Amino acid sequence: MTIENAQPVQSMPDDGELVLATVREITAHGVYVTLDEYGKLPAFLHISEIATGWVRDIERYAKPGQKIVLKVIRINRVRKEIDLSLRQVSGEERRAKIIEVKKTEKAATILDALKVKFGNDTSVRTIVDSVLNQYDTLYDGFEDITRRGPKALQKLGLDVMLAEPLEEVVKDKISIPIVEVRGVMDIRVKTSNGIEVIKSALRSGEDVKTSGAQVKVTYLGTPRYRLIVKAENYKVAERGLQSALERIKTILDKSKGKFSFIREESRKQLE
Repeated sequence: MTIENAQPVQSMPDDGELVLATVREITAHGVYVTLDEYGKLPAFLHISEIATGWVRDIERYAKPGQKIVLKVIRINRVRKEIDLSLRQVSGEERRAKIIEVKKTEKAATILDALKVKFGNDTSVRTIVDSVLNQYDTLYDGFEDITRRGPKALQKLGLDVMLAEPLEEVVKDKISIPIVEVRGVMDIRVKTSNGIEVIKSALRSGEDVKTSGAQVKVTYLGTPRYRLIVKAENYKVAERGLQSALERIKTILDKSKGKFSFIREESRKQLE
């Protein structure tokens, strides 16, 4: 096992495995490719496995130099012959494989940066062993460090001389996507303590503890306030938004306040 790959090297893929391949040559009978993850091992995609039905022009599906996701359907390990299929790969499988490859490449980039940072393979090997002891893949561990910082590093049990540079490199290389849902609230309370009621309602909304959601209220000018919820995905953000709105409205209802909410366009950004 090398630090570069941080995974056991297999000479050939398994039957049914999804692989990333580079198109090498197109013939009348199919496509010759090399497998990116297996040392450019040659394999073949027969024309019958390109698409359902008759394929008139193979280059509609594959062009020389193109990278495509394929499924292993037959292996002759003695002769080292591998047959592949494109038509048996679903859209969801293709997307998942591409994401997996990108994560592997990102992890390799981080390892290269760590080598430069520490100047020796021993420190990097210690980090790799610690991460793979706690996570399924290096990228999973690196991403968790980006999300949770010290809590994730504590889980690894690394010496501070390794942990701090590791966190610095990982956070420089991995950006966690953040989505934002928002809207404008119109709040009116006519009681003598109306201002205090509104402040209490808004504080309650900001105190929502929905996992992963951050709630913030900004003042736009009486009687308008903007409610902003940020999270790593829209499902969590929407849950936080609804919880905040319910809290705010509950407090206002007790004082017979008037409340309305108008959604604004959602946004997506990187931390």
